[in-house]
Amino acid sequence: MATYYSYAQPRSVHEFIVKDASGKDVNLSIYKGKVLLIINVASLCGLTKKNYTYLTQLYDKYKDLGFEILAFPSNQFKQEPGTNEEIVEFACTNYKAEFPIFDKIEVNGSNAAPIFKYLKSTKRGFMGDRIKWNFTKFVVDKHGNVVDRISPFTPLKIVEKDLKKLLGVPK
Repeated sequence: MATYYSYAQPRSVHEFIVKDASGKDVNLSIYKGKVLLIINVASLCGLTKKNYTYLTQLYDKYKDLGFEILAFPSNQFKQEPGTNEEIVEFACTNYKAEFPIFDKIEVNGSNAAPIFKYLKSTKRGFMGDRIKWNFTKFVVDKHGNVVDRISPFTPLKIVEKDLKKLLGVPK
């Protein structure tokens, strides 16, 4: 008799296990109760300085209020050629990044990381389910629900305004 397995569609980002930059498994359920900004990053992009600078400021400002940034390097746009170690060193040295940086992944195509397949299927963007460019941001509420997808070109003050609402920070 054949055995059939049913794999349910994930209901939240908290159901995923990803690799950190050192190759260790990280169960995203550790972020239950936190507002997340999940973002694909690149060191050599024209948007790098502006985004990393602002991300570091956001993190410093809201990390004690239940906010976390999860950065996933990707070289799909040919702007993140370094190793995981080089990427972490770049972000920490140049931008004083203290938020978690994960294993370098693909964000588009058949080899896209499962977490990004899920994010894109939950919130489609201008190019449907494809990531348009580096620094595409997904906002996730405290329950692991994807509540917004933000273009790399959206002013970062708008991102902060949305995060403040989810964190319950007064205007």
